Amino acid sequence: MSRIQANLLLLLAAAIWGGGFVAQSEAMEWLGPNWFNALRFALATLAVLPFALREAKGAGRPLSLRDYGWFLLVGLSLLVAQTLQQIGIQSTSVTNASFLTGLYVVLVPVIAVAVLRRRPHWVIWPAALITVLGILLLNGGSLSALGDGDILVILCAIFLAVQITLTPIAVGFSERPLALATVQFAVCAVGAGSAAMALEPISTSAIVSALPEILYGGLLSSGLAFVLQIIGQRYTTAPQAAIFLSSEALFGALFGAVLLAETLPGIGYVGCGLIFAAMLLVELVPELTRRRAVAA
Repeated sequence: MSRIQANLLLLLAAAIWGGGFVAQSEAMEWLGPNWFNALRFALATLAVLPFALREAKGAGRPLSLRDYGWFLLVGLSLLVAQTLQQIGIQSTSVTNASFLTGLYVVLVPVIAVAVLRRRPHWVIWPAALITVLGILLLNGGSLSALGDGDILVILCAIFLAVQITLTPIAVGFSERPLALATVQFAVCAVGAGSAAMALEPISTSAIVSALPEILYGGLLSSGLAFVLQIIGQRYTTAPQAAIFLSSEALFGALFGAVLLAETLPGIGYVGCGLIFAAMLLVELVPELTRRRAVAA
């Protein structure tokens, strides 16, 4: 596969994830946030499991308790992130949710400093300031305009950044990315299902009504898009992959406008642009610096 083809696969994955914000929002008309997560992650587990079993046949060793421990940590991080996002999306727009979720691109290097003691590239700090300004403009120029849903989605981005930070560590130990995907999806399904049974009502008619959104979230947003990401990242560079995947925020805003007729004030679109610019800076500047250093 050529790099162009790989990048197009990543762009398709980002588009699928962007559409997932609409599915998540629409499903809340019939299901509680925990039931939606439980059902879609159960489907995602079943979708990825055959690939994980195929991966296991070619593995050099069985998974150890340490591997499963790391898988559990990754899964719990994803569970908390998706729970916060799904609850938050009930009281914020798809546009806000997609861009605020994308903050993980800036937060990952910051968490790497705090947890892994890795010194980040200097561009992280101006990018973080640009991001804060973008959030301010996204909400009309006042932090007081941040609703409860926006705050929950920002917290979601923090836990997504934790999940992204832990993922390469878990894959590095196990060398089984599809096994990790299956376990983390299963953790989300069991965790969300337990909370749903304790807190939220459910009916067959509600599941039937939300079935298109459940299928999209489970089979496309989680199952297919994750596989596309795995395939695409084998044939392109990590910085290019991150850039194409971060376009999820733009697709989320586009689908919100086309399918849900969402709009922002003019200053809000400036905020979206600043947040996306910060995402690109975090990925492009370090790569350009590295290339100049090699060329010198």
